[in-house]
Amino acid sequence: MIEWLVPADVGTGAALSLVALSAATSLLTAAAGIGGGVVLIAVMAVLMPAQALIPVHGLVQIGSNAGRAAIMLGDVQWRVILFFALGSLVGAAIGGMTAVRLPPAVLNIGLGCFILWSVWGPKVAAPGRFKVVLTGVFSSFLTMFFGATGSFVSAMVKTMKLGRLEHVATHSACMVAQHAIKVVAFGLLGFNYGPYAGLIVAMIASGFLGTLLGKHVLVKMRDETFHRVIAVLLSLLALRLLYEGLVLFGSI
Repeated sequence: MIEWLVPADVGTGAALSLVALSAATSLLTAAAGIGGGVVLIAVMAVLMPAQALIPVHGLVQIGSNAGRAAIMLGDVQWRVILFFALGSLVGAAIGGMTAVRLPPAVLNIGLGCFILWSVWGPKVAAPGRFKVVLTGVFSSFLTMFFGATGSFVSAMVKTMKLGRLEHVATHSACMVAQHAIKVVAFGLLGFNYGPYAGLIVAMIASGFLGTLLGKHVLVKMRDETFHRVIAVLLSLLALRLLYEGLVLFGSI
């Protein structure tokens, strides 16, 4: 009965776990503004073949973020999206064509430091257009290799000092643009999404249900509480990146 959502290289138990996890991580991101994509890709890395991890995660994240942006459409800050998307096109092109990858240890430590600085460093009233484009370039380059760069983009959006609904809506719209560009890039590079279509559809559907539940939590939360929560979550994610980077340095 459920064979349609189980790819040949993913077991039934793993597929069902991924569908349930998609709902849980979408709820987390809708309620707290960040974190779901990282948790999802970390588990997918254990349950899925490596060659399918980044492209399948990207397609699932399009559905998850599109659902979130759709139900908060009036809160999206559209002036940001165009410049971010332009930068994302450049970053995905560079990431897709390059044969030389920066050492993962350097990327993890650099990204972790940037996030911590963005959360706890001197506050900027609003990001300029160049900063938004640059964030699109760098985060899209990274996402071609690591998949989940939502914390990096969220750190940029946080500098805009938006309300909780505007923050989540704008961040979601940015991630739709970035993941869509990435998914197209992997398709052009030859990845076949067909065998994973059923699983992707099921994960997107369950993720939308999680988003609906998460929005109810978000609406009841005060802006001050939201920004405290997101600062803590971003810091924890940054410390995780720093730890992984130092471990990788130690193994060199």
